[in-house]
Amino acid sequence: MAEAAKSAFLKKLESGEFVGGVVGLGYVGLPLAMLFSESGFRSLGFDVDERKTRKLAKHQSYINYIPGEQIKQAARKGFEATTDFSRLPEADSISICVPTPLNEHREPDLQYVEQTAQVISRHLRRGQLIILESTTYPGTTDELVLPILESSGLRVGKDFFLAYSPEREDPNNTDFSGRDIPKVIGGQTPACREAVAAFYGRVYRQVITVSSPRVAEMSKLLENIYRSVNIALVNELKMVTEAMDINIWEVIEAARTKPFGFNAFYPGPGLGGHCIPIDPFYLTWKAREYGFNTRFIELAGEINTGMPDYVINKVIHALNEERKSLSGSKVLVLGVAYKRDVDDVRESPALEIIRKLRELGAEVSYHDPYVPVYPAGRKGDLGMKSVPLSEQMLRKADAVLIVTDHRNVSYDLVGKEARLVIDTRNAMAKVKKPKARVVRS
Repeated sequence: MAEAAKSAFLKKLESGEFVGGVVGLGYVGLPLAMLFSESGFRSLGFDVDERKTRKLAKHQSYINYIPGEQIKQAARKGFEATTDFSRLPEADSISICVPTPLNEHREPDLQYVEQTAQVISRHLRRGQLIILESTTYPGTTDELVLPILESSGLRVGKDFFLAYSPEREDPNNTDFSGRDIPKVIGGQTPACREAVAAFYGRVYRQVITVSSPRVAEMSKLLENIYRSVNIALVNELKMVTEAMDINIWEVIEAARTKPFGFNAFYPGPGLGGHCIPIDPFYLTWKAREYGFNTRFIELAGEINTGMPDYVINKVIHALNEERKSLSGSKVLVLGVAYKRDVDDVRESPALEIIRKLRELGAEVSYHDPYVPVYPAGRKGDLGMKSVPLSEQMLRKADAVLIVTDHRNVSYDLVGKEARLVIDTRNAMAKVKKPKARVVRS
């Protein structure tokens, strides 16, 4: 039975009629659907948000680095987006790209994965390949998703195929994107492994096959824990070096000239995005089941989550040196997205920084060319809109706080017109002889 199902799947893959499905058309799912189209497959995207599917039907993008023309080209190759999950049987593969946030107790919230698996189970047909891509703890694929899918009466490896393949999106990174990023895959059975390797082998230039979904799940957590711990280390060193009157950015540039044994990480105002601030705690939670306390992860989280408070204290001290109180001062925040040149504000440290500045009495405005209106999210709504970056706005500000260093912001103008700049990203380093007083933070 397993061999027959696998042969039928591979035959469909070669037929030119294979349909790649994606559930969740966000920052991971939409690029994946585009990649399927570019690879010669018809792609079918599913999302519960009708606003997204309506925009895509008009060849309009809601992600700043995915142009509408790309969506139009994909549509010509058969890409379609829908909210009708009864069409799931049309897809030969279904990649699950839904959010996996933490709840208020900093524990995994897998409701979207569970709900998606239940919907797929109701429509599951023989011969389909299901691939979980959402970042999660080791064991999610076989402990949570598999039992739900098998509640359909179909059996993994015999009637359908199941695998885990962690997303490796780095939004708007033009150096590493799409098919050039090696794809890790772990199948639930040998037949599952062969099926997902055959499909993704036609989408990505390199496929890395591991022995199980748990290995693949853990590999994604290791990638993000590695980054979280090293960012925490350099954030801590930033605070130490500032006390010593040493420029941490210069230190990093000197250290990175070593051709081995060192990878450069850079400090900032706190972690953002849907991966690094969240994913490490999936392992922390799961490790407790085995009697382990993941101290490195917890310590890194403590340092990184404390960075917004450190930034606010720098603003307070910088204003104090100007004989001004934070309360009543006008603070202009530059950049509220979680990283440079994207429109994604998920988990951005800007949210906490702005809230606390307001609580302390500051009059806060922000400028972000990618975020014209700060969207309501899981952690609330600021009720703010981006203001123009003008000479007048800069002159009015008692302090300009650089939280995100977008490339299309004129830092020369900031250096010329602002009085005080608190720079958390070293964005002002290239400005020659700024009139503003610049404080590194």
